[in-house]
Amino acid sequence: MKNVLITYKKRITLLLSILLVLNIITLRIFDTSLNNETCKNGIVSFELAKDLDKTVNILNSWNTNEKINVGLSLGFDFLFLFVYASLIALLIFNINERLWKNKSFYQFGNLLIFLIFTAAFLDVVENVSLIKLLLGNLNQNWSSIAYYAAIVKFSFVLICISYILINWIILLSKKTAHLDK
Repeated sequence: MKNVLITYKKRITLLLSILLVLNIITLRIFDTSLNNETCKNGIVSFELAKDLDKTVNILNSWNTNEKINVGLSLGFDFLFLFVYASLIALLIFNINERLWKNKSFYQFGNLLIFLIFTAAFLDVVENVSLIKLLLGNLNQNWSSIAYYAAIVKFSFVLICISYILINWIILLSKKTAHLDK
């Protein structure tokens, strides 16, 4: 039964990894046409505009086709946020089980699993705010909500990815030390 569970977790991890790569490629395709002098970082510039005047300038820098790409990107991001949150949570869970089971640090990993799903929720809030702005509801509140949701989301994602990378190095060093014996 344990081997079946390990195989199942590996398949889910592989599937989510493939979906993540496909999602990133798709989002990059939508984002390619959005870079210009006003909007140097595409959709990320829009997410982090914060100020309504900056938001309006970004919106005005895009033609109709580019705005359609923004809408498609925001819509597709609803799938992407599910994929990245699920993959990161699964990786943290697996690390926790291998390195920190029955240790106090295990709870920190559990907290990060909660944080990554909180990041996904904030991504939804950000997307809804940006969609409101894209559809012409030009209100400072939407720019502010999108900005603060994005900042917290990016922070949580960065913390979780850092945790995975640091613990992956720890795991590799333990395997290397074990092989040297």
